[in-house]
Amino acid sequence: MMPGNSLAALHTRYQSQRVAIVHDWLVVNGGAEKVLHALVKAFPQAELFTTVDFMPREAAPWLTSHPIHTSFLQRLPWARRYYRHYLPMMPYAIEQFDLRSFDLVISSSHAVAKGVHTHPDQTHICYCHTPMRYAWDMKESYLEDANFRIPFMETCVRVMLKRLRQWDYFSATQVDHFMANSHNVAKRIAKYYQREASVIHPPVDIERYQLSKQPREDYYLAASRLVPYKRLDLIINAFSAMPQRKLKVVGDGPEKARLAQLAEGCPNIELLGYQTDVQLTQLMAKAKGFVFAANEDFGILPLEAQACGTPVIAYGKGGALETVRGDPDSPYATGLWFKEQTAASLQAAIEHFEMLTFSPEACRQHAETFSYQQFWCALAYELDKRFNKDGQPLAKEKQRDQGPD
Repeated sequence: MMPGNSLAALHTRYQSQRVAIVHDWLVVNGGAEKVLHALVKAFPQAELFTTVDFMPREAAPWLTSHPIHTSFLQRLPWARRYYRHYLPMMPYAIEQFDLRSFDLVISSSHAVAKGVHTHPDQTHICYCHTPMRYAWDMKESYLEDANFRIPFMETCVRVMLKRLRQWDYFSATQVDHFMANSHNVAKRIAKYYQREASVIHPPVDIERYQLSKQPREDYYLAASRLVPYKRLDLIINAFSAMPQRKLKVVGDGPEKARLAQLAEGCPNIELLGYQTDVQLTQLMAKAKGFVFAANEDFGILPLEAQACGTPVIAYGKGGALETVRGDPDSPYATGLWFKEQTAASLQAAIEHFEMLTFSPEACRQHAETFSYQQFWCALAYELDKRFNKDGQPLAKEKQRDQGPD
């Protein structure tokens, strides 16, 4: 199927299907929500189901054209600010949705959405951003960051996470097919769920970004939600030791005060806080390089920077290995990887980066391979393997992956 026809083909083939899209929560318009946007464009008739919806509509105006159903968590005290504290209740909340009237259920899941209950005559496809990090590989980091001061609280949380992990594994067995957002996540699905997954990379809104041909300004840019695993602290520590190089940091979140303290006394480091999409795009287009230090499942911001023609310096693990061409000897290189998640390793990479020349056109061309059209084409291809030409599901035995023993 040609990429240019993929969206129209999806509309035509599945227009008679009742489609439910289940999303973990709607709070901020991040990477998972960009995938959700692409999914609702593919299925304009879809109804959305989510644990809570506090998304400002000006941040995601496309949500207004779809019915949105929320769980009982929406009405609980302080849910708007502390919705994550209700994580132990989310499996129960997601299981309460009644989806009997739908033909196709697509869960967009990095936490609990894939646990929604479906019936044998329905097809449930999970687009998995990651197996639940709290329950699996980030469990110890989560417990360290929590810094429990109440006796026995850590023990109670460990028991809760164990039960959550058991539920997460079981709920994975109820999915008919997994789609992973990267080969990195596909490997984790195989490890934790013992399931195979096809890979469909998240889309980048290429049309929103223009290749910048203006001279670059003398600063590096880092941007993300300010949470511990994004490792903005590492980036700030690296630049605090390089006062001759400027850094601008975009984002908001619970780490804001700690990062501000780290940057105190460093006139070369500027924390800009939250910026609109337009402002962030302008900053990306003018930066000499985009710095990314997280071990991310995929990571869409480095691709958005490349869409502006801006090369990336990224930690060489996880999704960055798929989003950045980090071999400096290649004429198609779009940045550099640094080997260790340390300030010293990042400093060495920046020194190397400044001795190299990167092609803005190569950066842009690489980002274009992650376009919305490519996403819809890959989605149509995967669905075509599970539905006939009239949009009706094939025999369930042919479409279910080999589950755990």
